[in-house]
Amino acid sequence: MQDVVVVDIGGTHARFAIANIGADGAITLDDPETLHTADHASFQTAWEAFRDRKGGALPPAVSMAIAGPVGTPGNLNPVIRFTNNPWIIRPALIPEKLGVERFTLVNDFAAVAHAVARADDSQFLHLAGPDQPLGREGTISVIGPGTGLGVAHLYRSEGGGYRVQATEGGHIDFAPLDSIEDAILARLRQRHLRVSVERVVAGPGIVDIYQALAALEGRTEPERDAIEIWSLGTSGEDSLAAAAVDRFCLSLGSVAGDLALAQGGFAGVVIAGGLGYRIRDTLLTSGFAARFKAKGRFESLMAQIPVKLIVHPQPGLFGAAAAFASEHA
Repeated sequence: MQDVVVVDIGGTHARFAIANIGADGAITLDDPETLHTADHASFQTAWEAFRDRKGGALPPAVSMAIAGPVGTPGNLNPVIRFTNNPWIIRPALIPEKLGVERFTLVNDFAAVAHAVARADDSQFLHLAGPDQPLGREGTISVIGPGTGLGVAHLYRSEGGGYRVQATEGGHIDFAPLDSIEDAILARLRQRHLRVSVERVVAGPGIVDIYQALAALEGRTEPERDAIEIWSLGTSGEDSLAAAAVDRFCLSLGSVAGDLALAQGGFAGVVIAGGLGYRIRDTLLTSGFAARFKAKGRFESLMAQIPVKLIVHPQPGLFGAAAAFASEHA
């Protein structure tokens, strides 16, 4: 057995826990702790804060799931920069700075893909397509709207093995499918020469969706941040905010279907992340499923793909532990 510090670092939060990896490969996590990235000058100071909370000592091994490209095992980037926060990490200095003997660095959505590969069927909520488990062979696409849009995929082979591939699929071009999405794109083009899907189907994108819908109706709405719009929309307190949430779900369905086609994710698609879990009821009643399969000549193929929501409470931390176990087996 081995204890490993596991960390899931996103744009807003850094989550820490101690994982125990058993001799049989089973992974258990202690209670995670969440730190705000904006409250710490660097990852090292956040690490020290977590260490203090744990009584001043940590296991000499760490696995970090990072929101950004990290390279590959044995060929890590010399400097790792985060997509949505100002921290940097220099892998060559990790043993010295953190006092560890072994470490793993993995893209945050590659970590989620590791979690998808290792989680049992009870950890998934059915969203669309045939109500059956994810395929035991073939490619599974993993998509997660949060502060940004994470994208990865994994390939399951006969015998239970799997391989994970991190991607930057959240930065592909946004393709509107109707006049409302044309208006959303036009609004975003005022600030961005190129509009990626992350500008629309990540948490902050709800603001532009909401404001574009207000402009279409000629309404002057008060300035609202993303948290307020999500709250008003999911509760049904505000009809325009609810329409924005529905529109978000439509666009997410389109993007998820596009990525499944591009990656060959015909063994299944998994939506991950806290935002996906919070809007799970809306996803089920929205046009998400219809948009997912609306791919012209491939509609019948798309209708055969099971689409799930992973409900494991900490897939990034669980997946970071799985990635460590795979690298240091």
